[in-house]
Amino acid sequence: MEIRHLKTFLTVAKLLSFNKAAEHLNYAQSSISAQIQALEAELGVQLFDRLGRSILLTEAGERLIQYAQRIADLAEETRAEIGGDRDPEGSLTIRIPESLGIHRLPPVINEFSNRFRKVRLNFTTCAHDGLQKDLRKGVIDLAFLLTDSFHAADLETELLGFESIVLVASPSHRLAKEKLVRTRDLKEDTLLLSTVDCSYRRLFERILEEEGVPLEATRIFHSVETLKRCVMEGAGITVLPEVSVSEEIKKRKLIRLPWEEGQLEVAVLMIWSNERWLSPTLKAFIEVTRTKGSWRRLDKGFVSVKPKESRLHHP
Repeated sequence: MEIRHLKTFLTVAKLLSFNKAAEHLNYAQSSISAQIQALEAELGVQLFDRLGRSILLTEAGERLIQYAQRIADLAEETRAEIGGDRDPEGSLTIRIPESLGIHRLPPVINEFSNRFRKVRLNFTTCAHDGLQKDLRKGVIDLAFLLTDSFHAADLETELLGFESIVLVASPSHRLAKEKLVRTRDLKEDTLLLSTVDCSYRRLFERILEEEGVPLEATRIFHSVETLKRCVMEGAGITVLPEVSVSEEIKKRKLIRLPWEEGQLEVAVLMIWSNERWLSPTLKAFIEVTRTKGSWRRLDKGFVSVKPKESRLHHP
């Protein structure tokens, strides 16, 4: 069984496309197909179901992923250890909330890129669904999360800091002049929510559900910037990290509503699999993140990142 065949299999399994795998690995598509066929013949199983132009992993393919990843990791670890000290190279795929990507990570990316020019960084917007599975499979190498709770026994979780989550609206909104906005006051409003900033949206939805506020009048956005502009135009209200709306609040394009929940705080987590080998490249990025990230700490108190019943907030 050739390691290169396993690496090709992992790439195809990650992208679910022979064409994309060929582009990623700089192979001809015929070479990709030949390697997968050779691996299937050697194992005596079919690894992918071919459905027209689409492919899906078979049950055998799903089982092979963890073994192939362990073999690939061991080969890379051997090369790194036996080959001596070398600059990190290769690529990393990192999932990150859009707000952090815009306001917190640029110093990290700049420092890392200047120090490790051979490493290619691939960033994807953060979605909570499927995150744990993608980390275990190696679809992504590292993830950042804005959340009030998170726990998985086989994932390493590091608390980097905290972000304030605020309820904002247009200055012309009907609640703009209220001294106190109760959660039940939001029943008549259109809620604009993000899919790219992860779990704090779930916290907000839980609060609304507890107060009996219906979620039918909700608009979902795949861009925080588009969402903000719609709120500024008066299309509805939203919750966002304070760091992502501070300029708009300062310029009076948005206002922070005096919500009865007070100032919500969510943890900024960095997450990776503790069952996969930590490559020098990934270790380097984690270390730069720790030292160069502009993470906001709380003066007192601690937010658990394990499951719990109560939500995180300052009174």
